[in-house]
Amino acid sequence: MQQFGRPLLVACILSSLILTRPSVAVDLQPNDIVAPLPNKNHVMVSYYDTENSTLYKNGSAVSSKPYGSPVIDVPSVIVRALHTYAIGDLPAATYVQLPYGTVSPSGSLSSYAPSTGIGDVVLATAIWPYANRQTRTYFGVAGYLQVPTGAYSSNQVFNTGTNRYSYDLQMGYQQPIIGNLDGMVAVDTQWFGGNSQCAATCGSSTNVPLTQKPLTTTQLGPIYRINQTFTVGASYLYVAGGATAINNVYQNNVVNTQRFLLSGLAYTDIGRFSLQYGRDMGIQNGFIQTRVLAVRFMREF
Repeated sequence: MQQFGRPLLVACILSSLILTRPSVAVDLQPNDIVAPLPNKNHVMVSYYDTENSTLYKNGSAVSSKPYGSPVIDVPSVIVRALHTYAIGDLPAATYVQLPYGTVSPSGSLSSYAPSTGIGDVVLATAIWPYANRQTRTYFGVAGYLQVPTGAYSSNQVFNTGTNRYSYDLQMGYQQPIIGNLDGMVAVDTQWFGGNSQCAATCGSSTNVPLTQKPLTTTQLGPIYRINQTFTVGASYLYVAGGATAINNVYQNNVVNTQRFLLSGLAYTDIGRFSLQYGRDMGIQNGFIQTRVLAVRFMREF
C-alpha cells in the first residue's frame, strides 16, 4: 500500500470537516440566534461548496511533493428538517440534517481517489433561556450530535464521512446596536470521538487510532435589515484548537484560522432564500479555504 506521509494528515482531517462542518452549524446565518415561533415545521435545502488550496504547516506554505498546487473541491447538498416548540415558556427547536456530497482532490493531488456519498447525520436541539421580541434581544444555547453515518473507507485518504462521533455546544447572543442594525456573537466548542480505523488518512498501511483535541469557533458581526424583505450581514470567525494525535503521537497541528463570511437573506411569500460567501484570511495548519459558497432555501410547512 502506498505510504502517504504524515503531512497529508492535516488534509484528510480538514477534508472530512469541510463537508461536515456546515452540519454542526458553526457558520451562522443572520438572525439564526433569533428565537423561532413555536409549533412550526421547516425544511431547508442547501447547496454548499468549498475550495481549498495551499497547505500550511505551522504558518508556512508547504510546496514539497505532492503539495505543489493542491486543490480540494467539496460540493454538497444538505437537507435539514426542523420543528419548533416550547419548553415551558422557553422557545426551542430540534432538527435532523443529512449532507450528500463529493470530496474532489485535483491539481497536484489528482492521483488520490475522490469520495462521493452521504455525510454524517447531525441531530441538534436549541433552547432560548432569554428571548425578548420587543427589544430584539436573544440568548440561545444549542447542542449538536454528529453521527458517523457517512461514507468512509480506511483505505482512502479522502472521505465524506469521519468514522467518529462528535459533540458540539454553542451559545449565541444578539441585540440591537442602532436602528435596524443588530450585533451578534456566538461561541461553540466541538469535541471529537476517536477513529480507530485510520489507515490511509493517517499515513499508515494498517489501522491506527486517531484522536483530536476540542475545536473552538468564535463568530461575531453586524446584521442589517434593509427592509421587510432583505437582510444582510457580515461575520468574522476565529477557529482554534483541534490538534490531533496518531497512535498517541502528538502531531503539532493546532488549528488557528481566521475567516470571514458575507451573507444576504430574502424573505419571500414562498420561503426564505439565503446566500453566503467567504474564505480564510489566515491559517496556521491545513489547506487554506479559498472559497466557501452556500445557497439555501427554507420553507415553512
